[in-house]
Amino acid sequence: MSILKFLKEFPSKEKCEEHFKLQREHEGIKCKKCGGVRHYWLRAKKQWQCKNCNFRTTLRSRTVMESAKIDMHIWYTAMALISFTKKGISCNELQRQLGLSRYQTTLRLYHKIRQAMGARDNRYILNDMIELDEGYFRVDDEAIKTPKSQSGRGSTSVANVLVLAESNQLEDENFVVSSRCGYYKFKVLNSHEADEVTNFVEKNVASTTVVVSDMSTSYNNLEQVIEAHYSEISTKLTTKTTLKWVHLAINNAKNVLDGIYQRVSKKYLQLYLDEFCYKLNRRYYNFKLFNRLTLAVATIYW
Repeated sequence: MSILKFLKEFPSKEKCEEHFKLQREHEGIKCKKCGGVRHYWLRAKKQWQCKNCNFRTTLRSRTVMESAKIDMHIWYTAMALISFTKKGISCNELQRQLGLSRYQTTLRLYHKIRQAMGARDNRYILNDMIELDEGYFRVDDEAIKTPKSQSGRGSTSVANVLVLAESNQLEDENFVVSSRCGYYKFKVLNSHEADEVTNFVEKNVASTTVVVSDMSTSYNNLEQVIEAHYSEISTKLTTKTTLKWVHLAINNAKNVLDGIYQRVSKKYLQLYLDEFCYKLNRRYYNFKLFNRLTLAVATIYW
């Protein structure tokens, strides 16, 4: 959807509410009280009423919009601005475009949308051959700064991020094998322990997959949860061939964050990466991304 089309289709709060109602019904309305799925719409109240127990569900109930006082038209405009930009938009710029008076209000709105992006991607698991590696992202937290901070693994000025990328093997008519990247996963790790990496892989990767990584000790237990695990010594050649797609994603993510934000807190780094990964996984959606984002926001995850 282009900006001109958005302005034409969503000129008011009422139009946004009508569209959001359809998105919620597309996902299915489930009664919070009895679990029933048969409802009818009360137009005057803008609520669904359960046919079994008469419990009413509001338009925003159990979504990331619940309890938010911001106008629905503001939410939709924010989602449009976020989805129309390939790399992203700063919170300051989003605040100016939305005309909101407080930065913290804009930040909470933006983080809730990012939260929906991450929750949507968490519903899917990776298949085929998986490239796996870690990237070190610079964070700027006053609480963890030290006078002399080392770089790389163990540094307090960087966050350790586990990145997984589907690497689909393709063969052309001349039997030449090449790879094509599929979907990605980003996870900010709390430690370098093998158990944390293994648990994340178990939840987000199909058990029949083959994982390729470097020889880090953090990956020693992967054979317990996948079909096969192959490791290679990390070299410049490895990053350009065996782990090509995962390192390309890490570099792109760093460039996007450094190009938009002056500083990124480790506390919110996962949310920033959720937005990047959500757009990366839907890089071929073009103007369909806005509708997919409204669907993600309308979905119940908890």
